[in-house]
Amino acid sequence: MSHDDTCALITGGAQGLGLAIAEQLVSQGCRSLVLADVNAEAGQEAADAFGADGVASHFLHVDMADPEQAIAMVDQAQEMMGRVTSLVNCAATTDRGSILDTSIAAWDKIMDVNARGPFFALQRFAQLCIDGRHPGGCVNILSIVVHGGLPILAPYGASKAALLYTTKNSAAALAKHRVRVNGINVGWMDTPGEDVRQKVSHGRAPGWQAAVEAGLPFGMMVKPDHVARQAAFFLSEDSGVVTGAILDFDQTVVGAYPDTDAN
Repeated sequence: MSHDDTCALITGGAQGLGLAIAEQLVSQGCRSLVLADVNAEAGQEAADAFGADGVASHFLHVDMADPEQAIAMVDQAQEMMGRVTSLVNCAATTDRGSILDTSIAAWDKIMDVNARGPFFALQRFAQLCIDGRHPGGCVNILSIVVHGGLPILAPYGASKAALLYTTKNSAAALAKHRVRVNGINVGWMDTPGEDVRQKVSHGRAPGWQAAVEAGLPFGMMVKPDHVARQAAFFLSEDSGVVTGAILDFDQTVVGAYPDTDAN
């Protein structure tokens, strides 16, 4: 069981990918878990469900747009678990906006939640690992759109690109302290949050996923449990000394184009 000694803090842990990562860690032996989210009802429900299965699980209501809350979250998680050995920065907002219509307020909100909050959560996590003289592992959930993305994802892509830089920069700075930091550029993923976003922002009807998936190379969108297994690997000793790695987790290859000679 590669996570039987893991004490994990997962932001955005109430549903979707964050919850899937929590479930994967537990399936691999993790028995100490803190879920953080702005959705108090779903977050507490998820923590209670893990508790019913014998996991020492807790929920923290946290708005990652507030860096003070992000920092306090890590301290609270340590108080609850005794130490924090793994941090997953999964919480994010996917609000839309292009270079032509993004307001200053919208830019600030997206950058605060997706880049500033995770930066300071990672900072405090690393400080506590160093103070406690134990190794640590962090996975930052990024996005494939850091390579360019759609026009309507301009601020979102910028925020994830900022977090990508934080991933690589902090990985280099923290390696001597045995704190590893890796990132996953997730492609279009089938989550409850994405379902709501597609209906609200793009007017898609219920069941829209079927038509989308029919046109994708592998006949499916990225699934949370796929990414969760990769996150669990990065956080485990099975990944050895790997740090500063950025994995494109998608079914398209950046920079590749269709063969123009194909029939």
